[in-house]
Amino acid sequence: METNTTTLADVHNDLETNFSEVVEWRRYLHQHPELSFQETETAKFISDKLQSFGYEDIKTNVGGYGIVATLTGKTEGPTIALRADFDALPIKDEKDVPYRSKTNGVMHACGHDGHTAALLGTAKALFKQRNNLKGKVIFLFQPAEEVPPGGAKEMIEDGALEGVDYVYGAHLNSASPVGKVNVGEGFKMAAVDKFAITIQGKGGHGAAPQETVDPIVIGSDIVSALQKIVSRRVSPLESAVVTLGVFQSGQAFNVIPDTARIEGTVRTFNAAIRQQVQEQIEAIVAGITSGFGATYSIDYLNGYPALYNHPEETALLKQLFTEEFGEEQVIPFETGMGAEDFAYYLQEKPGSFFKVGSRNEDTSTHYPHHHPKFDIDERALLITEKAFTKIVFSLLGS
Repeated sequence: METNTTTLADVHNDLETNFSEVVEWRRYLHQHPELSFQETETAKFISDKLQSFGYEDIKTNVGGYGIVATLTGKTEGPTIALRADFDALPIKDEKDVPYRSKTNGVMHACGHDGHTAALLGTAKALFKQRNNLKGKVIFLFQPAEEVPPGGAKEMIEDGALEGVDYVYGAHLNSASPVGKVNVGEGFKMAAVDKFAITIQGKGGHGAAPQETVDPIVIGSDIVSALQKIVSRRVSPLESAVVTLGVFQSGQAFNVIPDTARIEGTVRTFNAAIRQQVQEQIEAIVAGITSGFGATYSIDYLNGYPALYNHPEETALLKQLFTEEFGEEQVIPFETGMGAEDFAYYLQEKPGSFFKVGSRNEDTSTHYPHHHPKFDIDERALLITEKAFTKIVFSLLGS
């Protein structure tokens, strides 16, 4: 598709001029993080900024603390949705920087502050160009990405995607150098499920195990058996992960406890495999506990679906980003077992999710997401803005 390059160049000049302002927003948000489902002040900050830009069509409290702002062009055309998430994590910020989190035990350790600042900058720049656009841009500012059921699902159920033709999202990526953009079609991020198994045995003295039903021994067998699901029950041509992160039982060295608790996660791409693994977990737990005379309960939560980037929309991104940033800067989006609730949007509408490199030669930007020292090269915010505006003008440019 043709882009109005003169107007787009003006937009990008505007973005570069206002870059320091976007950095200021990002740092403010970094200093004032809020946990999932608690983002009242963050939502107000976003809404206030949008109003200051001139936006009037702003819906608040969408699916929680979500915000949907609409920019209407001069003439009719497609409707594109752009999304940023804005919740933080329960992690203590260990960086020694002026914009360190002021909320003890809470920090933006995944880049959501950057996503929000970049989309605000995009919204401000595009508002000035609304008479050069045909169609609509829907800005989705989403809470609660980090905690299932996730903000995306609730915003969709509250009508956030009504009338939308295409949806796009970006995520900062500390694994890629600043300047690089990761693009790829198909399944790129996994479905995520979590489960908690409670084993009810019969406690007693450690010296008389024959009088007990030992939940630790039973749980140990369950742990071992669950690790065989992927290697022996799932086709080697499919991808799946079963990871156990919690095994809790007992308080004294010479006491056999009554109960044990095991918690874990399942990651898959194929919906049939997802169901198969869940059923296999249930069967293994039922069989082992029954064999030892114990009972059990399982709390199984189906979390975010697998993220699928639509081929046609992803091909468009690759073309546009190659034009904008250069062929060598557009690199593959490596498939991984991490999860992202943007997947819900892509189940409803065609679109694509891409990553923007945020690391540089300074090791302070090399920490992985969810690390207490996570930080970014803030030039990635400008690249994100340019990517978003390139998409908009390719589809809505008059």
